Amino acid sequence: MNVLFVHGMGRSPLSGWPLMYQLEQAGCHTQSFGYLVCIEPFSSIQARLEKRICELASFGPYILVGHSLGGVLIRAALGRLQQDMIPAPEHVFLLGSPIMPSRLAQKLSPNILFRTLTRDCGQMLASSERMAAVGAIVYPTTSIVGVMGISWKQGPFHGDENDGVVSVSEVSADWLTDEVKLPIVHSFLPSSKQVAGVILARLHM
Repeated sequence: MNVLFVHGMGRSPLSGWPLMYQLEQAGCHTQSFGYLVCIEPFSSIQARLEKRICELASFGPYILVGHSLGGVLIRAALGRLQQDMIPAPEHVFLLGSPIMPSRLAQKLSPNILFRTLTRDCGQMLASSERMAAVGAIVYPTTSIVGVMGISWKQGPFHGDENDGVVSVSEVSADWLTDEVKLPIVHSFLPSSKQVAGVILARLHM
C-alpha cells in the first residue's frame, strides 16, 4: 500500500515521520508532500498536490493522510480529481482536519502576525465561503480527532471537546465513513502510535 502524508500548517513533512515509520513497519510504502504557507497560496499548493496524487495513483493502491490544513488540501485536490477519472484512494484519513471554518483561525485572522505567517492559507481556514466550497469526499474517509485540549467554556471552543486547535464539531460531517476520538493534542496526532493503529486497522493490516 502506498501512503502519501500531507502535513499541517506551520509544520513540515518531518512532523509525520513517526507515523510513517509505523506504517512502513507494517509493510506500507510512504512518502510526504511539503509546502510553505508563508510563500505559497492555497490554490498553488492544491495544484501541486493534485499532480502528486495523480503520480501516486499510477503506482497502484494508495491512501492519503492529511493533518489539519493537509486534510483540507487533500479534500480540495480530490474534489478536482474526481472529474479526471484517476484511480480512487483506498481510504482517506483526516487527522484533526477542519471541515468547517476554524474557530481559532477566525479569532486570529485579524491579527497581523497570524496574517503574515499564514497568509492565504490562514485566511482560507477562517473563511466560511471558501471552506464550504471544499466539498465532501466520496471515498471511504476516517476522521481522527484528539480530545485532550482546552475544556474552559470561555475559550474559543466554548467547552466543546477539542484537541487544542480544532473542536470535534469542526472536524465532523455526515459524509464521513467513521470518526475516531483519541486522547491526544493536535500537534501530536501525526506522531501517535494510536493513530497508526487506527489507520492499520481500517486497512486490515
